[in-house]
Amino acid sequence: MYEEQLKVIAELAAEWRERLMSISWFMSALNEDIARQANAEDGCTGRFWEGRFKSQALLDEKALATCLAYVDLNPIRAQMADTPELSEFTSAKERIVTAQKALDSQEPHQPKSLFPFVGYPRQDMPAGLPFRLQDYLELVDWTGRQIRDDKRGNINNSIPPILERLNIDAEHWVYNTQHFESQFKSLVGTAISIRAKFQKFGYQRTPGLGLAELLT
Repeated sequence: MYEEQLKVIAELAAEWRERLMSISWFMSALNEDIARQANAEDGCTGRFWEGRFKSQALLDEKALATCLAYVDLNPIRAQMADTPELSEFTSAKERIVTAQKALDSQEPHQPKSLFPFVGYPRQDMPAGLPFRLQDYLELVDWTGRQIRDDKRGNINNSIPPILERLNIDAEHWVYNTQHFESQFKSLVGTAISIRAKFQKFGYQRTPGLGLAELLT
């Protein structure tokens, strides 16, 4: 009897370890709790999010910058805000508000609760996002102007330096930041990054590689 109980406990422990490492299981548990609270508040039933959770691996700096801008510009695409600094519940707004508190500083202050921007890639680089905060905020603002149809006549034609450093075509960048989830599957990055990851995993098929070669 004792051995049977240990066997059951070992099986349960293995299952829970697997779940604790699963982003999909975490999102499922999170979704259920939020859906229950939202449905109770609104007096309705159903899922909280319309689509299923999708996990995408960001393989390089281009993919990281695209994903960051895609998320920070969600309120503007949804016409819930006119500018990044007015976009509620985004990291871009929190970074802007924090930076504005120390305008006399040479380097803008950054929120302690968010992963910091640490500047250009270099030796002995601290942990953080491999861009300058100033460049990223300029990039988000510039991209938001391209997305807003009613502002096409007032677009600033200057290209943010970060696009030039990452060798990203401006037209492809704008397209990617509007269709990030639908255009990329499980892996996001340049064609070289995606091909290297497929080889590492031993995959025979290379879904999304053709699109990556076209857009990057």
